[in-house]
Amino acid sequence: MTAHAPATVTPNAAPLGATTRREPRMLTGDRPTGRLHLGHYVGSLANRVRLQATYESFFIIADLHMLTTKNSRADIAAVSQNARDMVLDSLAAGLEPGRSVFFLQSAVPEISEITLLLSSLVTVPRLERIPSLKEMAHDAGKEEMPFALLGYPVLQAADILSVRADAVPVGRDNAAHVEVAREIARRFNRLYGPVFPVPELVHADVPSLPGTDGVNKMSKSLGNAIYLSDSAAEVSRKVAGMYTDPNRTRADVPGTVEGNPVFAYHDAFSDRPGEVAELKDRYRAGRIGDVEVKARLAEAINRFLRPVRQRRARFAADPGMVDELIVSGTGRMRREARQTLAAMRGAMGLTTAFASFHRSTASSNGGPVSPRP
Repeated sequence: MTAHAPATVTPNAAPLGATTRREPRMLTGDRPTGRLHLGHYVGSLANRVRLQATYESFFIIADLHMLTTKNSRADIAAVSQNARDMVLDSLAAGLEPGRSVFFLQSAVPEISEITLLLSSLVTVPRLERIPSLKEMAHDAGKEEMPFALLGYPVLQAADILSVRADAVPVGRDNAAHVEVAREIARRFNRLYGPVFPVPELVHADVPSLPGTDGVNKMSKSLGNAIYLSDSAAEVSRKVAGMYTDPNRTRADVPGTVEGNPVFAYHDAFSDRPGEVAELKDRYRAGRIGDVEVKARLAEAINRFLRPVRQRRARFAADPGMVDELIVSGTGRMRREARQTLAAMRGAMGLTTAFASFHRSTASSNGGPVSPRP
């Protein structure tokens, strides 16, 4: 698959008080709710792998975002292992550990303060117009919109802007959220000064992948996903049970290719386009059965996943590597977020009032006074 090339990105002026950087940055990531699947790959991972050669790459383990719909003690307890699996899957898909900054969102408290500062730059009606938020609430079984879910795009804007990202590879579901981040960045720069680049959206060629049930998008919670870490046997079993053309009762009945999930997967993952074209022609003519079409698809997906499984096994064999990546990446991210927060507070003039109190106190006491924490 070939993802769309991003728009040319020219970083804005460096944040106030920050050192100038030469390499543009991207930020993206996932909520730590389990292993990554083929839908994640076509939606964002493929672009992450492609862009890492030219972008300084930050990848968020978005456990605070997870709390908007999954906040039980069991959900939170599962974060550690889910985060490890996410990082392993990302490396298996082709991200290089030497170029990737993985960080745990909840361990960067500066992001929460940045969220608060940005929250005054967007209105409730603007957030309520984002359709994916209502879908997320519905999928999570929420009868009413939690406050945190309504603010999801603002927290996401803080994630992106805290590292001053120039590009954000996203799937269809998050495109509207990133547009909010772009609006907030422009509004902040207009009101206070040029602190943020306005991040570009980098869309995938395949905006979403249907689940194996043929009804919903691929989702862990719906049990209709093929995972990057699935064995060859698991892939074959899941593909064999996939939904196809419901009107086709026998192999000699002409079938529909358009909208058929099995062929959507062929188009996305097969490395043999000539074979796929032949399968489509035979399917339309009623000269091939679903069993053979699915068998060819299982072979194609397993060819695609073979090097992914090999990379995953290699990284998994290095004890402690993933944990070290997360710890070191989180430390790096905290330094970046602190720098951004300082630039924001300076641009907004939030340091002025306390500085005047400090000077007044020092003058009254006849000497310098250290500010209380």
